[in-house]
Amino acid sequence: MPTYLAKINIMPHKELLDPQGKTVAKNMGNLHIEGVQDVRIGKHIEMNIQAEDMNVAESIVDQSCKKLLANLITETFSFTVEQV
Repeated sequence: MPTYLAKINIMPHKELLDPQGKTVAKNMGNLHIEGVQDVRIGKHIEMNIQAEDMNVAESIVDQSCKKLLANLITETFSFTVEQV
């Protein structure tokens, strides 16, 4: 059975306040890092999956995000899947 690598990005909805991102953006100036307009902080997850084919692997990732990895009320997710 082939193995697939899923790369998942989970980010807070753009409409919601991101306190971590705001804190980082604010402190960039204290470190003399100029020009940063906004910072949004999320999660990056990599997952190895054994599946019959790409469609099954993508379905596993989608269900994992919807049921466990992302809080759909406050977060959005995107992912890519590649065979390894």
